[in-house]
Amino acid sequence: MNIVKINVKNVIFIILSLISSAVNDAHIGYDELMNYAHNNFTYNNSNRKDELYGMCPVGEMCTDLSGDCLKCDMTTNCVYGTTYTANCTAPEPIDCVGERTFSKQYICRYCYQTGHWEHHCQQKSSCSSVASPPQYYKTNCTVNSDIICLGKRKFMKNLKCNWTGGYRWSTALILSITLGGFGADRFYLGHWQEGIGKLFSFGGLGVWTLIDVMLISMRYLGPADGSLYI
Repeated sequence: MNIVKINVKNVIFIILSLISSAVNDAHIGYDELMNYAHNNFTYNNSNRKDELYGMCPVGEMCTDLSGDCLKCDMTTNCVYGTTYTANCTAPEPIDCVGERTFSKQYICRYCYQTGHWEHHCQQKSSCSSVASPPQYYKTNCTVNSDIICLGKRKFMKNLKCNWTGGYRWSTALILSITLGGFGADRFYLGHWQEGIGKLFSFGGLGVWTLIDVMLISMRYLGPADGSLYI
């Protein structure tokens, strides 16, 4: 019977060596990962700035540039609604005329706090404007170029569903009064099935026609796509 003698000190030394090697490899891998992330983030951030500045006008007065093309030292430690003066600079990549450093006045507020006339939003038609209760949707909004504000110039906002497909209330009412017996008003508003029903029933022998005239005059009957009259 062979007896294997194990040196405890050698075993402990081997285990400690393996642990030390694993820790060094993990540290080196972490440093490489951080360097890679830093380099790529800096590169992407630089590209985004170059693309943004490339959209700025060329040859205009530096003082007339939009807020997207300026760097202004605005402070968040201000009183909401109060007017302040900020020092603004036109970055070097932008080709403009005049002094590149100047002062501009701004109101202490974040961009999402601007009035609806000071920003424009993407309108959506995937909701019903005549729903009860009213429907709301989230959309992207961008501050107007002449506005200077705190925070991001693009933001999300909840808007009330309030869009139109181009249907005129006056046209629908005239069609309902004159040609309602043939379903012209229903066809115009996009209610095809009801229009066919009115056509072959001669406006429900006049009763359906009178009802539709009343519904359209009160704006209770609207376009089939859920939009508003213009």
